[in-house]
Order: sequence, then C-alpha cells, then structure tokens
Amino acid sequence: MTQEDLDRTFMRRCFALASHGLGRTRPNPLVGCVVVDDNGRIVSEGYHQQYGHNHAERNALLREGSYRDATLYVNLEPCSHHGLTPPCADLIVEKGIGRVVCCNDDPNPLVAGRGFSKIEAAGIKVIRHVLNEEGRELNRRFFTFMEQQRPYVILKWAESADGFMAPSSPNNYWLSTPDQNRLNHRWRTEEAAILVGSDTFLSDHPALTARHYLGTNPQPVVLDRRKRLHDVPAHWLHLHTTTISETLQALYNHKLQSVIVEGGRQTLDAFIASGIYDEVRILRSPHYLGTGLPAPTIPPIAPHRLTIID
Repeated sequence: MTQEDLDRTFMRRCFALASHGLGRTRPNPLVGCVVVDDNGRIVSEGYHQQYGHNHAERNALLREGSYRDATLYVNLEPCSHHGLTPPCADLIVEKGIGRVVCCNDDPNPLVAGRGFSKIEAAGIKVIRHVLNEEGRELNRRFFTFMEQQRPYVILKWAESADGFMAPSSPNNYWLSTPDQNRLNHRWRTEEAAILVGSDTFLSDHPALTARHYLGTNPQPVVLDRRKRLHDVPAHWLHLHTTTISETLQALYNHKLQSVIVEGGRQTLDAFIASGIYDEVRILRSPHYLGTGLPAPTIPPIAPHRLTIID
C-alpha cells in the first residue's frame, strides 16, 4: 500500500469518527482526528462531540502518550484562534507532531489558512486536500452555510403508494409506518431547524419535535406570509417573509445551519419553484389513498441528493 493509499484510509477513519457528532456540533463542522505513529499504528483518536466542547484534535492529543514525529490526520483545517476552546494548531505544534494530513480548508474567516500557516511555520509538513470532495459531502451543511450564506435545505414529505400527500376529505390519517416515523424523528435531530407553512400549522398543530428518537429537537419555524397567525408559541421562529430567498436569509441571520422543510404542499412547491434546495427525502407509505392531494413533483436531481424510503 502506498503512502497515498494509507493517507486516504486514515482520512476515511476521520470521516467515520466525525459522523458521530452529527446533530450535536452545529454550528461547528463535523471533525474527526486520527494520530498514527511511524509504524502505521493508530495511537490515538478523537472527534468533536458537542458544540462548546473540545475539538477533535484536542480530544485526540490530550490522551496520554508521546506524539512526537507522528502523523496527525484531520478532515478540516485545525483552528488557529481562541473561541470556546484554545487553538488546535498550537497544541499540534506543542505535541511535536511531524506531519499533518488534512482533507478540507476551513472557509471560516477566523481560520481560512491561518491554521495551516501556524503549523507550517513550526516546520511541520502539511498535506492538504486528501479526499477533498468526500469531506465536503460530510460537512455539506457547514460548507453551504459558510460559502452560500444560507442554511442547507432538505425538502421532506410522506406520500401514499399511489403518490398522494393527503386524502380528499379532511380526516385523521397517518401515512408513515412506525419505522419511517422513527427515522423521520432521527432526521430531525440531525438538523438545526424544521419549517412548515401556516396552513400546516393551523390544520395539524404540529409539535415538530424528535420525541421518538433520542437527540436535540430542531428549532421549529412557521412561514406565515399572510400574517394570519396570532397564537404561535414563544419558542417558535415566526417568519413573515414573502420569498424563499428572504426566508433563507432570515434563517441564516438566526445562525440556523440547516433546515428540513416538512410542508405543506404550497410551501414545498414554493421551495421547488425557487430551485433553492439541496436534498429531497420521501417517506413512501405502503398504503393507497386512491384520490387526494398529489405529492410534489421535483425536477431531475442527483441520485445522492434524493432519498426514498419505502
């Protein structure tokens, strides 16, 4: 196995570690770190577990052991500034790391190359952009928020086996299976916000919590373009924006890195018409309705951006 092959192998281990922080590190990115000695053995690992707690590099390097001349793998440029935790770049230098292999540059203006500069100034060799695209996919929420200055947008709905979102006449109905419902609630824990329109708010009285899965509830948001809601709970974000771009700007201003748009049909159609969305997730029920409100129609989308759960 070549050195390049080894670097990719250990970087993928960083990705696996980083993914454990999904839903708990926002607005920070998902970061994993692996430290490898001269014999190619992993001597320490760590990942960013929760916002405000140690970064991945610090969790790896504060374990007992000698790291002098070891290779440190990390999927995002080490920070160089004092935030809620001290700079990771300083700790890497202090521990005598001999080589740093990194996946993605950090677009955060507080970092933006300064971490690499500090490490290289100490004589440490830095290898950059290993599996760059895979790293961007892992941190697609973070990169969308930083580079496009908007949240990462996921459109989600449930539909019957014959393509309807709701029956023709109002009545109590449930399209998702219990397993699909638990998955939906897991998805909620992974995103910063969840948004519905005023019609859904009035007709369904949704809680928008992740009560069927252990994790953090997303910020509930209602889009009330006609300003007709007067009993929105205080913990909800109540928006009166009239366009999708204005809605996303408001979410960005509230530092919400990602949002699941759960409906209703008019709200989903508005996002689809705007073209400003990143993923589509469909929970397809085994049940047939025969007639009713048709599910949205989406333009062609990359296969890895479309999830259909039968």
